[in-house]
Amino acid sequence: MVKCLWLTLADPDPPTNGQFLYTARLVKAVAAAGVEVHLAGLARPEARHRSGEEAEGIRWWLAEHRPRAAWQSVFSILPSQVYRTRTAELRRLVAALLRPSPGWDAIIIDSHTLGWAVFPVLRRYARQRRRPVLAYLANNHEESVARRRAAAEAHPVKRQWKRLEAVKATWLERQLVRAADLVTANTPEDCARFRALSPGKPVEFLPPGYDGPAVAARRIGPELPRRALILGSFDWSAKRRDLEAFLDTADALFAAAGIELQIVGSGDEAFLRRLRARTVAARFTGRIVDIAAPMAEARLALVVERFGGFKLKALDYVFNRLPIFGILGAVPGMPLRSPESIMLFPNHKQLAQGVVQAIDDFARLNAMQERAYAACQGQFVGAAIVARLLAAMTASRPRCRPEISPPGVPAIIE
Repeated sequence: MVKCLWLTLADPDPPTNGQFLYTARLVKAVAAAGVEVHLAGLARPEARHRSGEEAEGIRWWLAEHRPRAAWQSVFSILPSQVYRTRTAELRRLVAALLRPSPGWDAIIIDSHTLGWAVFPVLRRYARQRRRPVLAYLANNHEESVARRRAAAEAHPVKRQWKRLEAVKATWLERQLVRAADLVTANTPEDCARFRALSPGKPVEFLPPGYDGPAVAARRIGPELPRRALILGSFDWSAKRRDLEAFLDTADALFAAAGIELQIVGSGDEAFLRRLRARTVAARFTGRIVDIAAPMAEARLALVVERFGGFKLKALDYVFNRLPIFGILGAVPGMPLRSPESIMLFPNHKQLAQGVVQAIDDFARLNAMQERAYAACQGQFVGAAIVARLLAAMTASRPRCRPEISPPGVPAIIE
């Protein structure tokens, strides 16, 4: 049996955001395929697992959740998001899991947020004749995202901070790609970026699997409320900024047209309270367990983010037969084409205007949701996606190297 160490941000259960949902579905599917999986990450207060227990075919190793202060990362070579995960407790846990011999057949670094772990992994096997296959599972092409975030920042001091963050993110991402035997990404566009960064490196397209409900048939008609829906979590600052920017443009247009915008998902309560106070058409429910109910009562769904990787909520929309309206580039990795199976617009204003024009066009809405469902059917089967990952890992050849950075850098990391 293949024995795999899976290094990730935290226990992904319950999956309260896209990153946790992607990890939860993927790691459980890998375990179900017969791989002996040991997952290491931070514990979460609401998590479902205890450190050392075996559940769902996975051995869970969880360090106490004591994130470091983000401001202290200014003195580190690591981006703030990565710096915060490098706690003393998690470092000790990773070191202990790397110690036994013969050890692991494969080690997976799941996302940039635990990118610091590449250095202890490589040092552990620096003098070994054989080391495990090392795979880096990217959620985004971090360099692109970080540079776009910096360019979009209006505040001059914050912009300089984000430029520094982009430099750090670029450095760490290149270290990860250089060290890995296999890189995966969840959009074809990011795969192309990683191949350009490291020609000849095995790069695998690894979209998320979908194991949620699939509605066999649905007709959108006048009996439904004139309602648009946004699903998601709003813990990431970029998502909060995009939602706020969309509401600044769309709320008055929707209110004038008699359209309700229902926003379902978790977020900082102060942020949601501020939005409630300044909007008319928007209704905020917070996080709910059963997302099928709001999807069944909406005429269409929105994706308002302007950048980022694969949007898992788009799969919920498609398989619950909600036509999607979004920003150009909003759903990379999905076989949808505008205007046939999705409606995409260059900016928030035109997106809001497009919703107003289409909300009562039932023929168009139904044609879109049917085409989207047909295009995605069979494309996001978890077992097939995991089979591709395992085949790519089997084909990858581990390469030992004493270091991947200029002298002294790993010592600074530690």
